[in-house]
Amino acid sequence: MALATPPASADSLLRVIDGDSLVLKMNGRKTEIRLIGVDAPEHGQEWGDAARDFLIDFLGDEPLEVRFGKERTDRYGRTLAYVYTPNAMLNLELVRQGFALAYPVPPNLRHAELFERAQKAARKNGRGFWKQGGLRLTPREYRKLH
Repeated sequence: MALATPPASADSLLRVIDGDSLVLKMNGRKTEIRLIGVDAPEHGQEWGDAARDFLIDFLGDEPLEVRFGKERTDRYGRTLAYVYTPNAMLNLELVRQGFALAYPVPPNLRHAELFERAQKAARKNGRGFWKQGGLRLTPREYRKLH
């Protein structure tokens, strides 16, 4: 049985790309992170700027911990991860506050049920884009058109 990869500490947040991607300095190197299990609206899409701003505000100057999934990189070479502040998981909070959809992609399904429950609660309580009934296009549909 393989041992789980230990969490890593981020030296600093360098840049927020959009609502589900950011660049961290880890071990002195720039590392582009794609958040596991979530899909936030894209730049130029409705709620895209709000999702990005939420991510920036949420992270602030907090120390960050990065935990990896079973699959460590995506087809674009980005590192796939769950990002934690001392008090919460960023991936989960994006969904909980209505700034991202739950987006399970095997084999990284560790928190898929948790994200799905958070999405149902956000929708029920009208948080984020759910206060308008959701997005006109999912981020995936938007990417296909643009």
